[in-house]
Amino acid sequence: MRDVRDDLRRVLLRADDALALEVLGRMNAAVLIPLYIDDGELHVVFTRRRDDLRRHPGEISFPGGRYDPGEDDLRATALREAQEEIGLPPDAVEIVGALQPTPTSATGYAVYPFVGLIEPGRTWTLSPLEVAAVIELPVSALLAGYGRRRLIRRGLPIRTDTYLVSNHLIWGATARILSDLFDRIEPLTAGNQRS
Repeated sequence: MRDVRDDLRRVLLRADDALALEVLGRMNAAVLIPLYIDDGELHVVFTRRRDDLRRHPGEISFPGGRYDPGEDDLRATALREAQEEIGLPPDAVEIVGALQPTPTSATGYAVYPFVGLIEPGRTWTLSPLEVAAVIELPVSALLAGYGRRRLIRRGLPIRTDTYLVSNHLIWGATARILSDLFDRIEPLTAGNQRS
């Protein structure tokens, strides 16, 4: 794990540097990108939001949410949200870096992504109000499932970057965050490139 930790720190933004970046958005939010190594392969942990939620129903995302006044910073937001949504305690996460903040067009958030290493084989405790499932996918399957696809959103066709693994479709801000992660870790995942 030490080599992966060092490799990730080398290619990711420093968390403090990411916090200093400005991005367009009415409200600040943060997500945690939990990563773990299993059988020598890097895996990413996602949530599938409940179908009855008002915002982004049924979508696949990272654990995260809006910044609460009084929190130390957006890292604390990401860790708090991961604990609330999937039962991942903050002390079980080692933040190794961050990615470029990204705006969301539909909800007006400035989303700050933080990358954390966790141990494999966790038992998840889902928030019954927000999370329908936890989805754990290997990086190789995500890279193989990359494509620009035509989607219909709010009655309008859009062509956008997506990742499709089995029946799990990842698009929008989550796909943009994944693309940034994969661009940065490409040297670490040689042989598993997007086409």
